[in-house]
Formats: sequence, C-alpha cells, structure tokens
Amino acid sequence: GRKNPRWTFEDMYTLFPRLRARADVEAGVLSGGEQQMLTLCRTLMGDPDLVIIDEPTEGLAPKIVELVAGFLQALRARGLSVLLIEQNVAMAMAIAKRAYVLEEGRMVMEGLARELLARPEVRKAYLGV
Repeated sequence: GRKNPRWTFEDMYTLFPRLRARADVEAGVLSGGEQQMLTLCRTLMGDPDLVIIDEPTEGLAPKIVELVAGFLQALRARGLSVLLIEQNVAMAMAIAKRAYVLEEGRMVMEGLARELLARPEVRKAYLGV
C-alpha cells in the first residue's frame, strides 16, 4: 500500500483556508496567489508520488510566500517527494533536505541544505549575509 493517504478536499482547505472562503468563486477570478494555491491543490488531488514545483513564489506577496512555504513543509511532513526549483534561496533551503545549486545551467554545489547554508560562500553569494 501507499505510505501517504489520499489527499482530500478537507486536506486542501486545511492547507489553504483561503480557498474554502473562495470555494464559490471561478478560478479565473481568483488572485494570483489564490490561483497558485489552487494549482497546487489540483496537483495533490491527483495523488502523485512526486511533485515538481517551478518557482512557486515568483511574483507573490511576502505573506503569500509564507503560505506557500508552509504548504511545502506540510508536503514534506507527509512524506511526499518534492522537486522544488526556486530562486528564493532562504525559503528553499529552510524547507529542503537536499539542495543543488545551479549557476548558468551548471551544478556548482550539492549536499544537505543545512550543510550548504552553513558555508560562508553560500551565505554571501545567495543570501547576502
């Protein structure tokens, strides 16, 4: 059997309470952030083994970025494999178990996210710290 239970509408509303409040609204009328939430929910309802998410926070308000980060952490907590492509390094590294750093299409670093974050050159180049 599957190690992950099937996702339900209630799971989606728990992850994104805003969508429950907007359940009677057509998708095309939702805000950009709400549309992103809906896209992620539709993906999960297909009961995938792996989810590939490309730049889920691009162009979103900081508060919505926090919601997306929480959603990604919830996926990880449920044991779902996620391949996240993200330029928001701080958010991605906070969620990721492993990280692969690409520059101009080439992998320049890889390893456990927490170990990469501990490297001064990574902090300076990608976090400005």
